[in-house]
Amino acid sequence: METGGLSAALIEARLHATDQILLADEVRLGLGGQVRRVLAPKGVKVGQRLQIEYRWRYLLLGVDPRTGQLRWQWLDRFRQDQLKPVLAEWGLAAVIWDGAGAHRGKTLRELPTQRLFLPPAAPQLNPAERVFAAIRRRVEGRAYPDLAATQAMVDAYLHELAADPVELTRLGGHSILRGNHLK
Repeated sequence: METGGLSAALIEARLHATDQILLADEVRLGLGGQVRRVLAPKGVKVGQRLQIEYRWRYLLLGVDPRTGQLRWQWLDRFRQDQLKPVLAEWGLAAVIWDGAGAHRGKTLRELPTQRLFLPPAAPQLNPAERVFAAIRRRVEGRAYPDLAATQAMVDAYLHELAADPVELTRLGGHSILRGNHLK
């Protein structure tokens, strides 16, 4: 997709400013801990407990940067058969995401939701990626007793963000869904 290609795709899809459109993506979160950089006074040794346990779930996240709306769903696997019921439940006019194989799946074509794809290697265009970065800052560098505790921490933060649309639009950065792209 060339510069301005998403605008053209939105116009070609005949989407309106009142339509439900989300920019979506997914991230794998689990118990495989990450060591975070921590600032400490000179000479003070910082210790972080590293948790290495290979269990995770996928967080499907949709952001509407126009309204500050946030939707999410936890998935056991990242496959089109897991995505399809979620998209059906969300009842969107369109979803905009990257070109991952599960996003391009044939069974998703059966849904009335139009699928538009971001250019390759352009995560900066998707506000969901910025929310993922904020989630990682909160989650990583800590050890959790189980996967449910990690999920509860993320859910609490997402509820906090969903309750503050102004913060969500600030966090999402610039909007590629300005009203002038939509009829």
